[in-house]
Amino acid sequence: MDMDAALKKYLGNAARAARLEKGFSQAQVAQSAELATAVYGRIERGEMMPSLPTVQRLCRALDVDASTLLGFSSPTPPAWFTSPPPKERPAVHEFLRTARRMKPCQLRALRSVAQAMLTRNSSTSRQPTPPTQDARC
Repeated sequence: MDMDAALKKYLGNAARAARLEKGFSQAQVAQSAELATAVYGRIERGEMMPSLPTVQRLCRALDVDASTLLGFSSPTPPAWFTSPPPKERPAVHEFLRTARRMKPCQLRALRSVAQAMLTRNSSTSRQPTPPTQDARC
């Protein structure tokens, strides 16, 4: 499950739990949050991501803070939260920026060079894939 889907599911479950704890119906919460009942139902089922103004209105209607709906008030990170990928080293970022401007034949040649460099530095004797000839290079 991707992060967006997991967040929608988490928020929907938290809204449902808060609503049931207060003894409200979906229609009551929807009316208080200025939403159509069907829209609120979609939010609870995790089918729809509410906008920030809608989250704010839901917080008022359910008498909870946004941290509760998003899971930040729990002692452990919420299930939907995944830490961001580690940042690339600046040299890798620059290399990728250059590689994105290359023609396909140039990329194949670069790949062959990189494989040869890795093969030379490794203890295995794997031979690099020979480059494909391309007259347009």
